[in-house]
Amino acid sequence: MKLCFLVEELYRCDGMPLDVVRRLSSWGHQVDVVRPGGSLLRVSEEVRAGTHDAWVLKTVSGGPGLTLLEAAAAVGLTTVNDARSIRAVRDKVLTSIIARQHGLPVPLTYSAPRASMFADVPGELFPLVVKPADGSSGRGVRLVTDPAGLAEAEQPGGGQLIAQPYVPNPGTDLKVYCLAGEFHATLRRSPIHPDGPADEGPVPLSAEVSAMAAEVGAVFGLDLYGIDVVLGPDGPVIVDINDFPSFRQVPDAVSRVAGAVLDLARAGGGAGRGVRAPAAHVPAAPQFSLGRPYSHPRPVAAPGAVQL
Repeated sequence: MKLCFLVEELYRCDGMPLDVVRRLSSWGHQVDVVRPGGSLLRVSEEVRAGTHDAWVLKTVSGGPGLTLLEAAAAVGLTTVNDARSIRAVRDKVLTSIIARQHGLPVPLTYSAPRASMFADVPGELFPLVVKPADGSSGRGVRLVTDPAGLAEAEQPGGGQLIAQPYVPNPGTDLKVYCLAGEFHATLRRSPIHPDGPADEGPVPLSAEVSAMAAEVGAVFGLDLYGIDVVLGPDGPVIVDINDFPSFRQVPDAVSRVAGAVLDLARAGGGAGRGVRAPAAHVPAAPQFSLGRPYSHPRPVAAPGAVQL
């Protein structure tokens, strides 16, 4: 097959996806790497040529790569993931609205252009987790215990922010990765608990969380993605959704991702083209006991911030 990988400057030396590119090449496939943020492109010719079987994007939020992927999809080329699906999870305001509309367990979300405006959120919802609406990889995430601490959550250069009530947890995030229907889970220290438990690595995945992760794929039309889950007192809560994550600590991740890309390219894209995500394949036996279903906090109106 002939594939085109769009790789933003942040990832131009990163093992994911460049190790995947090398693995696909070693299997005899032709892979072109395009750096939309670091090279001159003849956009019309690049996209309209249609010489690639599929386009794959590893990009930062707001980077130029997503525009190229959307252009490829607009002229009928296969993309992994679907461009519209990527857009829906890059904007965390939009992500929250879609997720709650479909009953996924995500926290009540507020949006505002400045962190100081979250002072109008009802006091009983503090502590808040404040982060950029277009953030990724834990950058800019702040735990704010009371309104007085909001000044420290302001972001350089501005940009829309979201705030969500903190879900009590043991200090680790459950990272769930999906590779075209195959699910893996790892524990990772939470970015808001840098001094939390140090035990990290692959863990068994419960049927409850794997079904929830599969529903995320179905709702958003994603095939290669990850979700961040915290195991709160009322059950698992989704705190982030990412397209094409790091797949860190997934066994044989490079070959698994490469194989998933090929399968999706041959299938013409997968979930983003209207095919509901398949039932999750969980390699390890479920062991987590995750308690009661998550109950959304009762919405409370607050001036100065938009509640989602």
